Amino acid sequence: MFGSVIFEVAIGIIFLYILVSLICTSIREGIETILKTRAAYLERGVRELLHDREAKNIARSFFEHPMISSLYSSDYTPGKNTKKPKIFDSGKDLPSYIPAKNFALALMDIAARGAKNNEATSDANSVEMSVESIRTNILNIQNLYVQRAMLTALDSAHGSLDRLQENLEKWFDSSMDRVSGWYKRSTQWILFMIGLIAAIGLNINTIAIADYLFRNEDARKLIVARAENAAKDTSLVQMSFDKAQSELAELKLPMGWENGIIAARNNDNSKFKIWNHLAVPVLGWLLTAFAAALGAPFWFDLLNKVMVIRATVKPAEKSGEEGSEDRQNTKQNPVVIQMTTEMEPKQNTEIVHKPVTREGGVLDEESDIDNCKVGAEVLTADEDLPQSEGGIS
Repeated sequence: MFGSVIFEVAIGIIFLYILVSLICTSIREGIETILKTRAAYLERGVRELLHDREAKNIARSFFEHPMISSLYSSDYTPGKNTKKPKIFDSGKDLPSYIPAKNFALALMDIAARGAKNNEATSDANSVEMSVESIRTNILNIQNLYVQRAMLTALDSAHGSLDRLQENLEKWFDSSMDRVSGWYKRSTQWILFMIGLIAAIGLNINTIAIADYLFRNEDARKLIVARAENAAKDTSLVQMSFDKAQSELAELKLPMGWENGIIAARNNDNSKFKIWNHLAVPVLGWLLTAFAAALGAPFWFDLLNKVMVIRATVKPAEKSGEEGSEDRQNTKQNPVVIQMTTEMEPKQNTEIVHKPVTREGGVLDEESDIDNCKVGAEVLTADEDLPQSEGGIS
């Protein structure tokens, strides 16, 4: 029973974390819409890839190329930060996503025809983009690092323009994995800060809520029932801000500041106690903020795993330990051995050997013990028996 309660408390806390994470993620997306931080990270990643951190040559030519400039509306303005992007960097009107194909085609075109957008490069009679023209005019890429990367891609393409494009796309994708790592880490920090503000502002104390669920069976059953229904809905992680907020309010958990600072368990509010009034709330808020930083998909997957474990443990608690079938049969069908008259020992029984005679002569006093009777009255004499074989000599 104790293990079942622990599982139910864990399910309740995980479901709480899902709702809090959804609320924090919605706030994060709102901030992203305003700042366009993803675009800032992408622009900074491209400058890093092209070894032009200040956007003075190839990076500027790349963002001003028609294959790229068509992805955003205004003119290209490099970000001020030439180092690692900050958490709240603004991407302004730059693109938040660049297809790998566009990257490869823009770089190949710059190498073949040059970086300038003028009549010569836009003329139908201009140099045709091919493996040979790219190798011949590779100095149009005014960056030694990118020239070296382009030559490597050309050599491994073995004269195929499609293979060259594929090599450049893979180069771009591998670099964007690094940029995605930057953005993911910054997002987790932002979610942590939002989660901490929400935890303090709404007084979402993980420790206090876990204690409440452990002691209140009705509240625990309610939240477990809601979690079971939610675990079956794969669209839960796309829940809107309003829906998540409404769902959180319906749980009736001890959140908010209606009762002021969390009191000691004995309801003695007259004295300040460091553990009950300071340490527990701070630790509980930090746990909530950390949970929000992990995101709703993480907690949704964990909820399903815990549900599977609970489903296997709960039937075992109800059925209890089963005994061996042999023991059960022994208890249910005891074997009673009764002494019959045939098994009772015979008392005062004397064995009398009578001599067996044949034609008036005594043959053997123990002939009847040999059981060598052939007929009802005819006996076989010892000397007429066949010779024995084996035995102990």
